[in-house]
Amino acid sequence: MVRKIKAKLVLQLRAEGLSGRAIASSQGMSRKSITAVLDAADVAGISWDDVAERPEDEVYALLFPGRGEHESVFAQPNWDQVHKEMARVGVTLKLLHSEYTDLCAGAGEPAMGYDRFCRTYQRHVLVTGVASRVGHKAAQTVEVDWSGPTMQLSDPVSGATRTVYLFVGCLPFSRYAFVEPTLDMKQDTWLRAHVAMFEAFGGSVPRIVSDNLKTGVIKHPRDGEIVLNDAYREMAGHYSAAVLPGRVRKAKDKASVENTVWHVAMRIIADLRDEKFTSLPELKAAITSRVEAYNEEPFQKRPGSRASVFTAEEQPLLRPLPQTAYEISHWVYGRRVGRNGHVVWEKNFYSVPFAHVGALVDLRITDRVLQAYRGTARLSSHLLLPPDAANEYRTNDADLPVGERYRQWDPDRVRDWAERIGPATVSVVNRIFESVPVDEQGLDAALAVLRLSRRFSAERVEAASRLALAGRVRSPRYAHLHPILVTGQDKTAALRPPREEPAEAGGYVRGAGYYAGGAK
Repeated sequence: MVRKIKAKLVLQLRAEGLSGRAIASSQGMSRKSITAVLDAADVAGISWDDVAERPEDEVYALLFPGRGEHESVFAQPNWDQVHKEMARVGVTLKLLHSEYTDLCAGAGEPAMGYDRFCRTYQRHVLVTGVASRVGHKAAQTVEVDWSGPTMQLSDPVSGATRTVYLFVGCLPFSRYAFVEPTLDMKQDTWLRAHVAMFEAFGGSVPRIVSDNLKTGVIKHPRDGEIVLNDAYREMAGHYSAAVLPGRVRKAKDKASVENTVWHVAMRIIADLRDEKFTSLPELKAAITSRVEAYNEEPFQKRPGSRASVFTAEEQPLLRPLPQTAYEISHWVYGRRVGRNGHVVWEKNFYSVPFAHVGALVDLRITDRVLQAYRGTARLSSHLLLPPDAANEYRTNDADLPVGERYRQWDPDRVRDWAERIGPATVSVVNRIFESVPVDEQGLDAALAVLRLSRRFSAERVEAASRLALAGRVRSPRYAHLHPILVTGQDKTAALRPPREEPAEAGGYVRGAGYYAGGAK
């Protein structure tokens, strides 16, 4: 085809003294094409000096005006509208081409094929300088990362500085940015930054593309399944999103946020480099102001700005936020449910349905609530006891089985058990409760005495109680009754007659023989 002739090169080689045959031989061109270029140049009076500074396409147009230019016979869709539709979820070029052919059929106009439709759209994208919608869909993905460059907080009293890290989020479609300053890069901080980001966007997206940091991804093998951090996966699930981390050492998988991180360093950190901040809220306000200005700046290669594209095209397509924001939590695995139907956490007891006694459960702890799970099923939920509480119970009545034997231990229930053993045992229990300022403080001591009837018979415990009450201890307890039962004193006491002691008329008087000078 003549259109592919390098006309400018041909004129240059002729100016250097090469013949048409030599040019054709050295450049691999046909003699006919070389002759066409030279004849057109002679007719137009164009020499090498006239075109030396002009581009190749312009030289070709001078020699062959109008050649290769033709108007398409196919109906042309509104390419700006096609580009806008491509931003919507689920819309593909195949779908738009199908709708285009239907319109052409209705109007009786010739329609271009799918391949030509795709090539023409891509040419439109290149000519207009806009970003192709094939790579990024609106409200489909958010890319997140930590900024490498950091900032500083200064203590106004000591002058010491503290490092501030920047969490950066970016929506690839609109390039709308979010920046959150934090004092550390721990998991809870990472999750709270995501919550703040979704609140700032006013909605969520189905995909979160992150780096492979340990607060988000435990393992990302070349082959096999990605292992995510449980808390990160749970947070994403709360916002109906999935975590799709980029490949290891493949920064292009999240190119938008990488570019935004660089802009943050250039536009925010650099702008604030001479200012000193003494508190995180003060720094956050300054950063938010800079980020808003950054989002309002017009694009260089597409119409509008990050903020305008986000507001007009992307924000309406975001998924609505859940009714309540995600609560940061951590998990404790493999806690066994005790025989009393409670699981222990931080020296306190929380009930689990009695059917799960002896099973291993997982605990999800937030700032306010403790929840017990077995597998994916939630068994119970409790408000957390205060941090300074110890040996206290949180019990849901529904977790306890029905029946008298399963009701909570209290002084009345303890006395009922003592009455079934005998009156001496009742006296021991009553004296235990009398010895403490609050009855509940004597529950453990009283139950320890009564549980002796499980190892020894009720008759022996009653006999040991009588024997203990006859002693000098006002309020006998387990430590007094247990040795009596172990040594069998309760049995021998029933066999020997009671000791009779003579009544004393007065005090003990020593005789005269006791003294050295007394009578023999």
